[in-house]
Amino acid sequence: MKNLLGIKEMSKKEIIEILDTAKKLDCMNENKRRLQLVGKIMTSLFFEPSTRTRLSFTSAAYKLGCQVLGFDNPNMSSVVKGESLRDTIIMVSAYSDVIVMRHYIEGAAKFAEEITDIPIINAGDGANEHPSQTLLDLYTIREELGNLENKKIAFVGDLKYGRTVHSLSNALKMFNGEFYFIAPNTIQIPDYILKELDKANIKYHIHNDYKDILKEIDCLYMTRIQRERFDDIDEYNKVKNVFRISKKDIDGKCNENMIVMHPLPRVDEINIDLDNTKYAKYFIQAKNGVPIRMAMLSLATGKIKSKAAKKKIDYKIVENKNIICQNKKCVTQFEETKNKVVKKDYGKFCYYCNKEIK
Repeated sequence: MKNLLGIKEMSKKEIIEILDTAKKLDCMNENKRRLQLVGKIMTSLFFEPSTRTRLSFTSAAYKLGCQVLGFDNPNMSSVVKGESLRDTIIMVSAYSDVIVMRHYIEGAAKFAEEITDIPIINAGDGANEHPSQTLLDLYTIREELGNLENKKIAFVGDLKYGRTVHSLSNALKMFNGEFYFIAPNTIQIPDYILKELDKANIKYHIHNDYKDILKEIDCLYMTRIQRERFDDIDEYNKVKNVFRISKKDIDGKCNENMIVMHPLPRVDEINIDLDNTKYAKYFIQAKNGVPIRMAMLSLATGKIKSKAAKKKIDYKIVENKNIICQNKKCVTQFEETKNKVVKKDYGKFCYYCNKEIK
């Protein structure tokens, strides 16, 4: 499987293989499991703050017997001296068997893949994708609801900048999911994602409140309004407290088997009185990050050989001499890239950051 860059690059069979591998490793004898990646080195490059993702990747590596290098503060690295991402990846590749990277620049993981032969695992790139979070979300849904097929999911909160929502909606459309996008207009789900859902004939609904659909859904997926993603602080202040749920909003008013998920960290969008109810699964969700990331490391390094069929490419990729992506947070604006564009029958998209090119 090697590189794990985004959900869009994965087939349904590859996703299921990762979930099944995670379950197998989680149930494996601890002493046997700790021999899986003995002699391997995982380098963890976190250019952006993280608690769950960074620590669960590190925990996963240790549980597999893998050694860990890296940093969680770029200010303690040569980045502060002006070193480019290109040079950082080239140098780190000399010390690593697999690189796990989180970056604030969108498309950074795909760029890294182009300049190294070492496996790259995307631990989140700006507001673009977060595949390992999506995989643990899928694992949680499957464990709690029994399967992934035909689930009705309500995404609530920051849908414009929420990379977890972008990735999870892309994954669940492979399982014929039905989506409810609940957010103020200024942070509603991007049009390019709706175009992809239309192309796949997936049902979705646009709302600005979740209360009327609680009886219909299987999962309420809450998200934090991400202050760090907003260029305009006034825009953030208008929406920062728009959704807050507590036990009284859920208990007795929803589908009895409904679950509440959240990628965390939460701020004030979920009251702590919901934590001990049967609906709350967000801490279990976070715990599930360890087996999922054990599976990703094992498959990326080739310790466990992937047998799943790759996703068929149904689009054309074109290289350009000049920068063509208009997204100012795209890696093409910061590094010398091949300026690749994905051409589909419903539009042109940046290969790196996935944003539509008008």
